[in-house]
Amino acid sequence: MVRYPLSKTQEVQEDYFGTVVKDPFRWLEDDRSTETKEWVDEQNKVTQGFLAQIPFRKAISQRLSKLMDYEKFSSPFKEGNYTYYYKNTGLQNQSVLYRQKEGDEPEIFLDPNTFSKDGSTALAGISFSKDGSLVAYQTSKGGSDWTTAYVLDAENKHLIYEQIENVKFSDLAWQGNDGFYYSSYDKPNEGSQLSGKTEHHKLFYHTLGTAQTTDKLIFGGPELPRRYISGSLTEDERFLVITAANSTSGNELYFQDLSVPDGKIQAIVENFDKDHYIFYSEGERLYIYTNANAANGKVVIVNSKSPGMENWTDLIGETENVLTPSTGGGKLFANYMKDAVSMVLQYNMMGELEHSVELPGPGTAIGFGSKSLEKKLYYTFSSYVYPATIFE
Repeated sequence: MVRYPLSKTQEVQEDYFGTVVKDPFRWLEDDRSTETKEWVDEQNKVTQGFLAQIPFRKAISQRLSKLMDYEKFSSPFKEGNYTYYYKNTGLQNQSVLYRQKEGDEPEIFLDPNTFSKDGSTALAGISFSKDGSLVAYQTSKGGSDWTTAYVLDAENKHLIYEQIENVKFSDLAWQGNDGFYYSSYDKPNEGSQLSGKTEHHKLFYHTLGTAQTTDKLIFGGPELPRRYISGSLTEDERFLVITAANSTSGNELYFQDLSVPDGKIQAIVENFDKDHYIFYSEGERLYIYTNANAANGKVVIVNSKSPGMENWTDLIGETENVLTPSTGGGKLFANYMKDAVSMVLQYNMMGELEHSVELPGPGTAIGFGSKSLEKKLYYTFSSYVYPATIFE
């Protein structure tokens, strides 16, 4: 019989708009208190004590280890003069990032398993500058959403002194080789950083060689409170794209033409009703994915000089299947889920259908993305009878 430790209760209640809600375990929200730590330790003793008595637990562990002990690869991607890919020898805690030049042997570029002795520090994101000469990567300790960003000289793998603290829910978007955009919140003033409340996301720009304290606030903060703000650049680096949201669905959409001196941030969508993002640009044309008036998604184009929704033109219209768009080699790819299997169509950049991509069979295909000047791209295909395989 399992004897659980006592969980005390307290008389705590809140009045929410006339409704009284009792919260007797409020004391457990203080994750730094000695009392909470002791409670967690006692709970763990009970759990581990029960699991240790399962007679076939070791056999399950051995069987799962055997099943998982095989090499795993990600789809390759090109950065500068190198082709990069992730590889796991089988039972590594984290996959290792390799690279190679054509005709050369692969080499380890970044091994997250070496970030900490106990393996609790993970690679949380990576971003290369357009020419591939610089790379910024994020690390997370103990599964925290708060990350630290570092910059490497990609050619010699030397760490540049740049170190950006307290990044959270953020990509790193390079602008040339001068610096990058990132997002974060103000750290909680009181209590635990892991459980403290964060509200106002902010998009910053960091210039290499300068202190983080001088980073420029680009968007967000108390004057423009948004829960989630993300910044990215189009491949040609002409446009800064900003999405802003207060929940996990529905976002505002903004952009800034960086080719215009002192260009202002302009709004395209100023409500949270639907999802929209710019995934490509060509000259003044913006390619936008949206599910506005198209529940399964569609692709529209608009001129950046007059980007309002009233000027959007359908390029790939909505179908009965859910759309995931991508670009590569100057082509548009429409990846649909049709009858629970992938269907991929290739279009030119004017939205004219060229052909359907012949897949190995019924299954799931992911990928179909590369830079606009590349002549090849990669995708991974798998099914119930077909092991995950990378195709070029």
